[in-house]
Amino acid sequence: MDEIHKKLLEHIKNSIFETVKVKKIGIAFSGGVDSALISKICSDMNYDITLLTIGFHESHDILFAKQVNGFLKYSHYILEIDSDTFPTISSKIHQKIGTDNLSWNENCIAFHYVSKLATSLDLDTIITANGIDELFCGYNAYREAFSGGESKINEVMIAKLDNELKMMKAVNLIASEFGVKILQPLLSQKFIEYAKTIPMSEKIHDSEDLYRKHIIRKLAREINVPELSCTKRKKALQYGSKIHKALLKTR
Repeated sequence: MDEIHKKLLEHIKNSIFETVKVKKIGIAFSGGVDSALISKICSDMNYDITLLTIGFHESHDILFAKQVNGFLKYSHYILEIDSDTFPTISSKIHQKIGTDNLSWNENCIAFHYVSKLATSLDLDTIITANGIDELFCGYNAYREAFSGGESKINEVMIAKLDNELKMMKAVNLIASEFGVKILQPLLSQKFIEYAKTIPMSEKIHDSEDLYRKHIIRKLAREINVPELSCTKRKKALQYGSKIHKALLKTR
């Protein structure tokens, strides 16, 4: 393993160790490179992990998560969202968090269901891979910013991190109704500071770069995350679960 990948792995492990104080944890799992990477690392660190996947019937995330876990073979549970009760639940969440921000509503709805699934399995701590897309140029916004140089990319990164940290407070407000805590080890201040020192060329190559997060994908390969996860292009939780589509119908 290259030195840069060793260092990244060490920092991820340290951040998990410092953030996650219980051994029995659920992991929000879509099968994509971020959630597969954090699942593999937590398992290698001897956490007792259960993968948690939510989505509407035959949604992308449910099908892909099953496929990826066919290789990982971890404990894995799925909750299919009920179309009949979805409008009532989404409306209550909208009122609770008090914002019309669509992404915030979608993520809070998703973690309502993840928390519900966790509670049914006697899990009260859920780990997410939030932070990777923000810190390693996972979003298309980074491609759009590329022509503006590193200063423009860093500007986008600061805004994305600020939004994510605030949004996860709203997510935890929803999860707290189930007595569940959502932890994001890769949004710790220490990890954020480290990740910002990684060369931009390890994250994004140009404005046409459809994959991005290259150092994350390389590390995932190094620790034997299934190849189909390592090469998977980003599909945000709200789209992969079909929550975005369902929520637009209720508006």
